Amino acid sequence: MGAINYSIYYSFLNRLARDLSSFYFKKVNKTFSVTNKHKGRGYDPVTTSDRAFEKFIRSKISKKFPGHQIIGEEFGRTKSKSDYSWIIDPIDGTRSYVIGNPTWSNLISLNYKGYPVMGLANFPMLNKYYLNYNDKISYVVENGKKRRIKVNKKIKFSQVKVSGAFHGWLPFKKQMKIPKILKLMRFKCPDSLSYALLSEGRIDVVIQCANKIWDIHPIIPIVKAAGGILSTWDNRDPVYAGNVLVSANKSIHKKILKLLKPAIK
Repeated sequence: MGAINYSIYYSFLNRLARDLSSFYFKKVNKTFSVTNKHKGRGYDPVTTSDRAFEKFIRSKISKKFPGHQIIGEEFGRTKSKSDYSWIIDPIDGTRSYVIGNPTWSNLISLNYKGYPVMGLANFPMLNKYYLNYNDKISYVVENGKKRRIKVNKKIKFSQVKVSGAFHGWLPFKKQMKIPKILKLMRFKCPDSLSYALLSEGRIDVVIQCANKIWDIHPIIPIVKAAGGILSTWDNRDPVYAGNVLVSANKSIHKKILKLLKPAIK
């Protein structure tokens, strides 16, 4: 990771966050149409705004880093032999976007040799964005003011604030095998904002199902640089996505993993 010039990518993402919010309010915050990707097999909405955002992000990346690979939720993968790739979720929380809930975001990660090293979570309607400066420092920029963020490492298990969502992917029978987890999930899971709030120390545990790489890769560098712990429910590297657990410290992470075990058997 030492070969990475973090400052170049930090500057790019810092500017991109502002450009994305400006793009939303000037261009995208108008009438949009919604399509269900699953067409009768469930509900997975995509809007014309998702596609507009992704085209905008791709154009910015391609102009600045023309040799890099780009992988986006809506338009797939560009071919490249570069060690650098960009992972894009143009609108994380499309359901929230559709109903006007402000917790949706633009998620972007820079991966080096397949691993996320820089992340951006931009929330246009909240006038804030999160990004890491390097592998040790993360910031939130809110109303134009930058503030360093850290997880609440000293929190005790008896005091944890847990946010979670299964997104319809965890069968009811398996949910019944983890009653202690269900009791702990006392705080709503507002899309990727949950992960961001954990990085600020406002939430201590986030439990989610069925993350795709574009859902979690942009979050990994932000949370890690803020001091958080991430893994899948079966304690693999979160880069694999799927069911993801994020915690404020190792002790809490181990306890939650143990409580989740019955749901992965």
